[in-house]
Amino acid sequence: MTSVHTSARTPTHGKPSDAPARPIAWAMLSRALSVPLILGLVCFLPAVIAAQPGSGVRDTAYWLQLVLTCYAGARLATMILSTRRRLLQGVFWMFVYIAMGVAPFAQVVIGQTPTPMVGPRQDLVTAIAMVLVGCAAYDLGALLASRRPLRRRAPSARGSGGGKPALAHPLRLRLLVLLAFAASAFYVLKLGGPSVFFSSRQEINETVAASGVVTEGSNVGSAFIKGFGQVPALLALLFYTRRLATSHRARRTPSTVLVWVALAALNLVVNNPVSNARYWFLTVLMAFVFTAFPSSAAFYRTVLATGVVGALVVFPYADRFRYEEGGQRPVQSASVFEPLVTKDYDQMVMFANTISWVDTRGHTYGRQLTGSALFFVPRAVWSGKPEDTGVRVGQWMGLRMTNLSAPLWTEFWVDLGPAGMVGGMALIGYAAARTDRRYALAVTRAGPGSGSVLAIAAPLIAGYTFILLRGPLLQAVGKLAIAALCLMLITTFREQRAARRR
Repeated sequence: MTSVHTSARTPTHGKPSDAPARPIAWAMLSRALSVPLILGLVCFLPAVIAAQPGSGVRDTAYWLQLVLTCYAGARLATMILSTRRRLLQGVFWMFVYIAMGVAPFAQVVIGQTPTPMVGPRQDLVTAIAMVLVGCAAYDLGALLASRRPLRRRAPSARGSGGGKPALAHPLRLRLLVLLAFAASAFYVLKLGGPSVFFSSRQEINETVAASGVVTEGSNVGSAFIKGFGQVPALLALLFYTRRLATSHRARRTPSTVLVWVALAALNLVVNNPVSNARYWFLTVLMAFVFTAFPSSAAFYRTVLATGVVGALVVFPYADRFRYEEGGQRPVQSASVFEPLVTKDYDQMVMFANTISWVDTRGHTYGRQLTGSALFFVPRAVWSGKPEDTGVRVGQWMGLRMTNLSAPLWTEFWVDLGPAGMVGGMALIGYAAARTDRRYALAVTRAGPGSGSVLAIAAPLIAGYTFILLRGPLLQAVGKLAIAALCLMLITTFREQRAARRR
């Protein structure tokens, strides 16, 4: 029984005598960590926040927010302590715990929000309750996915599951590398050279505006230039990173190592943390870590555990390069929780404001989601193209700065109402759980140097989950669509060449 249990997560090329040691060692470690981890996430941190001084009222919103925080903390602890690597689900619960749990709870306790709430207090109560219901629907979808077997057909002789696996075609992968260098070079030259990428986001935005790429009322041109300048470079780096991480032969091939070094240097220019949004750099970092260490449960658990600390302490201060010196927003904090009520985490209050907006304007019945799906259509062609949900709500609120979040719960609520939101979150939970299971098979049963597309796509989506969950969706789908297009172009279902490399 022990050998059967360990074979699913131990590579076939490993030593047989080492197979039972890993599960036993981790079982002992998980027992030692489970109690302090669960107490810390579910009890200690919420209790510390509840003890903070503030003008918040302990009403229904307070107690619902506390329940949501504890629920998300328990689910995050489950993801960390699980013997399986659940990338998408783990990142989802990390986002919910931080952005929809801890931060809004601190705002309720202190009595201050990053964005003003224009509607009645009852709208905040509704928003918290709907997020809680959406999380339960997500869990239900994930549970249904776990009950359904992955294989419907007999496994192929060489594949790891039913049917033929999706692999990266070697020749098309080389073409992706060429596309990455060409598109990134055009992007860099269009913005005035590499030095611009190490100045500030403000300077890049001003350069893009002066380049003539952005037309009045439309950002489609700049979005495509920026997307193709960044996404193919990242994907190519991830594929070569996986090849080096899983193949001794690749590490001994000078051409492969040189291409990886060149791609790493390219990404340091176009995807560096100085000139890019923090959420995008977080995507790059997580995708790279999960690709470089595809079978490491320790790295997976470390990312989830330290991600909470980083989001609470580091993330609010990571925008120091967003503006030119002298134009930066001053950092003033009397406690570690003050940035949670003054900076980035406006997701819950924006959900409440969106509920107020929908109460006055009505649901859009698919219009906002259609606009996100057809993001590539310029406004010159589609004059009535919907704006970002966050922008529309911000304009209705009368704010000058309308770069506001619109979490995924909000997008479903605006178009489809409560029932649509519950169904949408259940569908996402189902898809995330299925992807996590297939990813686990892809990284544990693929041979050395395997170019499994899912082994690259899943870490990329996991990192990009932060952007998708935060919203607005119209801003988020562009790079995701470019990544999907690149993956489709290099994917093949023929196994002959991969089999010969093994």
